[in-house]
Amino acid sequence: MAAPRPPPARLSGVMVPAPIQDLEALRALTALFKEQRNRETAPRTIFQRVLDILKKSSHAVELACRDPSQVEHLTSSLQLITECFRCLRNACIECSVNQNSIRNLDTIGVAVDLILLFRELRVEQESLLTAFRCGLQFLGNIASRNEDSQSVVWVHAFPELFLSCLNHPDKKIVAYSSMILFTSLNSERMKELEENLNIAIDVVEAHQRQPESEWPFLIITDHFLKSPELVKAMYAKMSNQERVTLLDLMIAKIVGDEPLTKDDIPVFLSHAELIASTFVNQCKIVLKLTSEQHADDEEALATIRLLDVLCEMTANTDLLSYLQVFPGLLERVIDLLRLIHVAGNDTANIFSTSGCVKAEGDVSNVAEGFKSHLIRLIGNLCYKNKDNQDKMTANNTEGQRS
Repeated sequence: MAAPRPPPARLSGVMVPAPIQDLEALRALTALFKEQRNRETAPRTIFQRVLDILKKSSHAVELACRDPSQVEHLTSSLQLITECFRCLRNACIECSVNQNSIRNLDTIGVAVDLILLFRELRVEQESLLTAFRCGLQFLGNIASRNEDSQSVVWVHAFPELFLSCLNHPDKKIVAYSSMILFTSLNSERMKELEENLNIAIDVVEAHQRQPESEWPFLIITDHFLKSPELVKAMYAKMSNQERVTLLDLMIAKIVGDEPLTKDDIPVFLSHAELIASTFVNQCKIVLKLTSEQHADDEEALATIRLLDVLCEMTANTDLLSYLQVFPGLLERVIDLLRLIHVAGNDTANIFSTSGCVKAEGDVSNVAEGFKSHLIRLIGNLCYKNKDNQDKMTANNTEGQRS
């Protein structure tokens, strides 16, 4: 005769099994936590029981990491792990009391360690991916609107978890880890990113691969673009394709539905210095596009995107006055326009027919716009600026003489 089951505990008037020891009981608890009243009245001891199952089940994952032949025997453990994460994830929804109780049990550290083990397994088993995703969702929920939890998540997750997840082939894992990063970032932690630039660049790459995903986009626009120091360090280390992506998002921020705020302007003045100085130093690289063998030169196309940014920056009154007096900018733009005109007349090349190129998100494409953007930038730099208008007149006179 089987041993009698212990009496069930009550959770907000709903009967639930007292010893959470099997998958069925976990699933019942997960379902209960979908309701706010059940989350708010949950006994604290339940979370210790869930954590005990999580720890016990994680031993099987540790064994599989040491002995890959054990991966095929992970099914039951992964089911329990998944349901533990789902249960904890639901318990944290809009409930700071549960967030605090779960955090104080050191559940965050156990979850992060387990997620890193998942990445170490390097298999695409669907049950493993599901557990992986649910673990990240739990970390996102426990950190949501809870600064203490955000701090603990950051301590455990940075940098290894982000380095492991942001370049994962599974889109949901990239999205969920981006959510955790977005939720946890603040001004102090941004400084740590400057020392771990690979994470910041991984976010840009994630946006390249998944432009429809909101979290990498929000990390860049709401965090990265508010740190001129980080942007400068990233730009120096990035590939040219990554630079184009970052510059595209800078443009999106400038021309977005919400205008730049007073707090944004000093930051974007720093960005303007980086963009203008880089363009002044590198703009002649664009002339490489006159050669067929360099027709898709990524460095040249990234430089073209700098011009696009400068055009949008000079359309902003607060940024225009700074760029109008930026050393050598107007002279270099005028000079480049003249060189391109000469190159277009001398040989048959990309500047001689359509007369224009423009870098898009995919830097392998060349489209119309370059000459017109040079002219637009010159016009903006001369707008209501007598000194620049005089420079323009002097350059025109010199050009006619030559």
